[in-house]
Amino acid sequence: MDKSITQATQNDKQISKSIKRFFTRFHISSALKAANAYKRKGTPVTEIFQYMFLLIFSNRSMYMSLLTGKNTPDFAKDTVYRFMKMVQINWMRFTTILASRIINNAILPLDSEDRANVLIIDDSMFERNRSKKVELLAKVYDHAKHKYRFGFRMLTLGWSDGSTFLPVNSILLSTENTSMLLTATVGDKPMYQYYGARISENEIQDIFDSGVAMNKETYPAFGTNKTDNEKAVAVMHNDGNMTLDLFVSNVRRFSDKDGNIVEITMKDSIYPFIIKQFFKAYEGTDVITTWVDIENTGKKSVTLYRFASAFLPLQRGDNWMTHFHGSWAAEHTMEEEKLTNGQKVISNKDGMCNTEQDNPSFLLSMNGRATEESGDVFGGTLAWTGNYLIKVIASNTTLSVSAGINEETSFYKLEREEIFSTPEFCMTYSKCGKGGVSRAFHKWARQYKLWGGDKNRDVLLNSWEGVYFRVNQSGMDNMMKEFSAIGGELFVMDDGWFGNKYPRNNDKSSLGDWQVCKEKLPLGINGLLDSAKKYNIKFGIWIEPESSNTKSELFENKPKWILRVENRPVSTGRGGTQVILDLSNPEVQDFVFGVVDSLMTRNPEIKYMKWDANCSIQDYGSFYLPRDKQSHIYIEYHRGLRKVVERIRAKYPDLVLQACAGGGGRVNYGWLPYFNEFWTSDDTDALQRIYLQWGVSTFYPAVAMASHVSATKNHQTGRQIPLKFRFDVAMSGRLGMEIQPKDMTQVEKAFAKRAIMAYKSVRRIVQFGDLYRLVSPYDNKGLASLMYVNSEESEAVFYAYKTEHFINSIIPVVKLSGLCAEKNYRVKDLTPENEEKPCALDGKVFSGRVLMENGLAMKSLLRKEYSSVALHLEEV
Repeated sequence: MDKSITQATQNDKQISKSIKRFFTRFHISSALKAANAYKRKGTPVTEIFQYMFLLIFSNRSMYMSLLTGKNTPDFAKDTVYRFMKMVQINWMRFTTILASRIINNAILPLDSEDRANVLIIDDSMFERNRSKKVELLAKVYDHAKHKYRFGFRMLTLGWSDGSTFLPVNSILLSTENTSMLLTATVGDKPMYQYYGARISENEIQDIFDSGVAMNKETYPAFGTNKTDNEKAVAVMHNDGNMTLDLFVSNVRRFSDKDGNIVEITMKDSIYPFIIKQFFKAYEGTDVITTWVDIENTGKKSVTLYRFASAFLPLQRGDNWMTHFHGSWAAEHTMEEEKLTNGQKVISNKDGMCNTEQDNPSFLLSMNGRATEESGDVFGGTLAWTGNYLIKVIASNTTLSVSAGINEETSFYKLEREEIFSTPEFCMTYSKCGKGGVSRAFHKWARQYKLWGGDKNRDVLLNSWEGVYFRVNQSGMDNMMKEFSAIGGELFVMDDGWFGNKYPRNNDKSSLGDWQVCKEKLPLGINGLLDSAKKYNIKFGIWIEPESSNTKSELFENKPKWILRVENRPVSTGRGGTQVILDLSNPEVQDFVFGVVDSLMTRNPEIKYMKWDANCSIQDYGSFYLPRDKQSHIYIEYHRGLRKVVERIRAKYPDLVLQACAGGGGRVNYGWLPYFNEFWTSDDTDALQRIYLQWGVSTFYPAVAMASHVSATKNHQTGRQIPLKFRFDVAMSGRLGMEIQPKDMTQVEKAFAKRAIMAYKSVRRIVQFGDLYRLVSPYDNKGLASLMYVNSEESEAVFYAYKTEHFINSIIPVVKLSGLCAEKNYRVKDLTPENEEKPCALDGKVFSGRVLMENGLAMKSLLRKEYSSVALHLEEV
């Protein structure tokens, strides 16, 4: 009797005592509270619940109990009815907790080796032969008795080990190393319970029993149940009501070609309004993404004022946040700080380019300041090309993240039967520090979110810093000749090649007039392609198709294609004349597509295009959008732009596209599914590039990170840096050059040729290997170091750079990472200044264990200012 209650017991007092013992032993009061069953005043819910148990086990109804006077409660019958109508009680959660406690504390486990866990689907018949009109009974088939009877069909799901039964209401979405646990019961709010290191189905209940379950709404709505907390969605219905009360109406799981998806459908309890929330685990990676579809199923429009992609609770503790800030030529500067109470906001309002000042990516450590290879770290990034808003909200005991489109000045009128889809918020969880987050995102990007992410990138020369706007036929021919001679594979002609009425000689004219300038290039693009063939090199070209200048034929002929306010003067950007085309307009979309299509149709041998964007949205006005939808500009611009690049990719899948925006203004996973790479920054100074590329590498892979060797002195900083240092830095990404080859000495050309050849020999490791950041330049140790390791752990490429130079300063020993301790590796100096005198490590063999546990001393290798080393390690 200590372990169970049985109806075979006839004595009411004995039944009552058994129930009280049962309630005490299995802590029913706390289970009810955990299921949101509690009262602020009046009769405690435990007493009401005990009375209901007593009725069941004494085989009486409440009506008969009151009529006979047996087991009459100390409260009115309406108290019971009110309790039974409490919609906030999560009965599935209660039964799950109760089942777990009974299993763990009262039932002996089976020890047989043949024991197997099984999923039970039980559709047992519940017979009910009275009150059919009230309860809407129907005849259902009883499989056990082979008869039709009045009653209900009860569908029960649960896990059983042959002795116990645990109800199922949890959704476990797992990758190789992470898991997300959700609960979504029809009629209740969907809840986050856990996100972190991978757990199994058998460990689900452990999450609840250990107290780490979060039990927080997955998509909190404004208007009901405390309006002061952060919300994911806020709307105004057509009648002026600003509330939403969302409950789960359906849950389904399915797969697509990329992974496994959970879809939770929520409906408002009153209004015809649906939100479908998606969670997707990408196959073969440790990245999970989430987004929502918001649907207006009513007859009138609804206005969206808040429409986040994600709302996620996290563990509050000794949290540290890493994010990325900057400006032109100083993008992606890493900032790391202890997370104090309050809100940390990362946002963008540029309209066009969203990563010059901030990047929509961040790290959060869970248990103290994480290192590169240790600590629990959450990493998140928003895959969106436009304005964004990310909030990290910390209080004394709670921590949550909200991320999505920046709704400021972008409230959205959702028409009847229209669906608004938010961008993906992408996340991972690492038990291996910040480096684990980076490697997870790099692998995911190469596989799913980077166009051609599995293909080698060519070593290229871009003409910009070599000639700027001074493009001409012979000059381009000579640059191709010189670059081909040192092993170059691709030449890209940058800005300055177009415009006839207004030749593009500076940044004040010609954008939109995409005709080849006959004065500069009398032989046209075909003449340049002939030069490329002659020198056995590929050819690429620069475009900026989203913009125009007020001094251009396009602006003169199509003034209403520009984003501008009808009753105000036109605002301009770069050069005092640059304006932005209205990509919400389908005619403009056709024009922008036509810029690429026309070039490719006439010159199909073009292999590469650099797509630039050097201006923000200046004026918030559209001639195309109706007056009541002017607030859609920031959103519709990027929807239109996505339609354009989707068309380009459908027709030209092999064309290599680089995303550029005044430097590193478009480094995000909204763009990269359509682009092969990005221009990291207009700052090509090798020393500053170490810091910039360090920040970028946190979320974006080396195969997409364009890194160029430029002239000395550098055109942005004026710094003079040795060619070897410049190459060693650029070789840690997608190697290129931004220089005038004819200005290089013969010694420099010879070194460049050897360095390019060396890079080609390890390109597959750098571009597709696992990144390990070893010594951060932000730690101010006078040294920065990183390495790439292939998936077989048989080869690696190691880089070290001296970032400060002082007499008798300490230069750290660098411990390598990612190698196999049991393997031996031979070292090769990739870029010796004198090929006859490689560094002292060249040719030596080391065990992986020694390299990782003891490291390499840098003192003798990095003696001079701007010293650097690039090493290839190969298994022997």
